[in-house]
This record gives sequence, C-alpha cells and structure tokens, in this order.
Amino acid sequence: MTSDPHWRRCNACKEPIPLRATYFVCSVSTCNRKRTGLAFCSVSCWEVHLPGANHREAWAEERTAPGQRETAAPAPTKSTKTGVRRVVRPQAKPAPATSNTPVPEEVLIVASRLKDYVRARSGFNTSERVLGPLSAIVRRACDEAIEAAARDGRKTVLDRDIPEP
Repeated sequence: MTSDPHWRRCNACKEPIPLRATYFVCSVSTCNRKRTGLAFCSVSCWEVHLPGANHREAWAEERTAPGQRETAAPAPTKSTKTGVRRVVRPQAKPAPATSNTPVPEEVLIVASRLKDYVRARSGFNTSERVLGPLSAIVRRACDEAIEAAARDGRKTVLDRDIPEP
C-alpha cells in the first residue's frame, strides 16, 4: 500500500478521488462494467464524458468511495455499493419558446407523393393549391401532438400523440 490517500483517479480530469469521498458514475451499463469502471470526481467531469459516449439518456449516479484502498477491483460492483444514490441528470437545453419563435409556413406535403396517391386511388389530377390547406391540417395535428407529449412530460412526439381523424 502506498502513502497516497486516494481511492482512484477521475477518468476525466485525472484528479485523485479521496477515500470515503463522493464520486459519480455514469448510469449507462456499458460505462459501469468491471473492465470500464468509469469514475468521476464531479458532475462536470461526468458531463465531459457525454459527447464521446453518445448515450441516448444518461445521468450521473452519486456514490461514496470505499474507506480502504482497493488493490484488485477498482470499481465497486452492485453488491458492494456504498453511500446514498442520488441521480443527477445533465442540464437539458431549454426548448425554444413557441410564442417568440417564428413558425415556418412552408408546404409540409410532398407534392409528388400526394399526386401519385390521388391518381392511383381515383385517377384524378391534383391541383397545387391543395398543398397549402393540407399543410395547415398537418400543422394542427402536430400542435395537438406536441401538447399531448408535453402533458405526459415528454420531449418526444410519439405516434400515440397524433389525434384520431
């Protein structure tokens, strides 16, 4: 045993993590594997790891370093976790304000696909002026779906958010 009173070093800044100190691990299982065993001294160091990790959803889990220096297994396993778990999520970028953000009023319908559908279904031709009103209908349906996702506390619009015709 060396005279160095730290448990491990932070994977981002390489500063020592002292014994019995609070540290953070990534919530994603691939970062918590025995061979990977990433440990970070602060949430900001954990956030440095996010761009390269390419996680869909991740948060920092607070852990407490062991009281004695471990020699064989550097990362604690699920059965040897100590301390209280506190979940710290990265700060999400605020959504653009709907009232101040200009909404594009361009056509949302692919004209060639619509014309092909109408022709295959009925043999009729389709006027270009149909695209504007159909785009307005799609916008209203999207607005309702956005509101439904927001009510559920999500930032992703799902198929179940689209109103029934």
